[in-house]
Amino acid sequence: MDFKNAAELLDICARESLPVSAVMRKRECSLTEREERSVNERMRRTLHIMREAVESAVKNPVKSMGGLIGGEAGCLWKHHEENICGNILSRAITYSMGVMEVNASMGLIVAAPTAGSAGVVPGVLLALGDEYQKKEEDLIDALFNAGAIGYLAMRNATVSGAVAGCQAEVGVASAMAASAVVELMGGTPVQCLDAGSCVLMNMLGLVCDPIGGLVECPCQGRNAAGVSLALTAAEISLSGIRQHIPFDEMVSTMYAVGRRIPVELRETALGGCAVAPAVNEKSNPPALLGRIV
Repeated sequence: MDFKNAAELLDICARESLPVSAVMRKRECSLTEREERSVNERMRRTLHIMREAVESAVKNPVKSMGGLIGGEAGCLWKHHEENICGNILSRAITYSMGVMEVNASMGLIVAAPTAGSAGVVPGVLLALGDEYQKKEEDLIDALFNAGAIGYLAMRNATVSGAVAGCQAEVGVASAMAASAVVELMGGTPVQCLDAGSCVLMNMLGLVCDPIGGLVECPCQGRNAAGVSLALTAAEISLSGIRQHIPFDEMVSTMYAVGRRIPVELRETALGGCAVAPAVNEKSNPPALLGRIV
């Protein structure tokens, strides 16, 4: 069940008549020499940590360590009844921003695939689970699917903003979420990988420019934006629309573009939002300690 790229993954899915999640689960069992029950329980714990992070941010908002974010999830939750995005997207945005608040305040989160992009996968999957009343087992399957996409990106490219910009962090997280959504909603393995490719194409070139060098802003907002793109890509794929560029080629393209992004826009806080005039005019040192002017 081992696979090194998306083409090999799809071959296994077709040959064994298995969804992406089942192939990834079997791969984990083989590599870790654990029984399926044990592997499932570890993923269940992951899901519970994600849920706890979302609930914590909504019920007990706290300020981030850098002081740039805190309380946004609670504001969105209060606004939920008047939302303009629809219940699923509104929930997903709220949940994703909540996870980022917990991360920035040194709470417990799951890096999916990184701490700076940790809100996208739980935001999307928990929102869909709540709206469609999905079983916990269905969400666990979706996480295995997302894990397969993250593994492919890490093996064949990177998920580091310092290496390839935010396209490699929030971009890959959104691709993971999109693929997981497709399987969760009954799509095929081919549609899963198409959704992932669609996301990477539309996040191509996204820079990493954290204000003050902190994983707070614009990271939190980009997680919310990633949620919307993940759902968009899943919708496109589930409708039967195919992608012109296969997932493997999009991963390679993302990596090549990322390596060409100037160093100022790869997590160094030397460019982009990090040096906007409004940031440098701030008079609150605790919020911007370590910034480079």
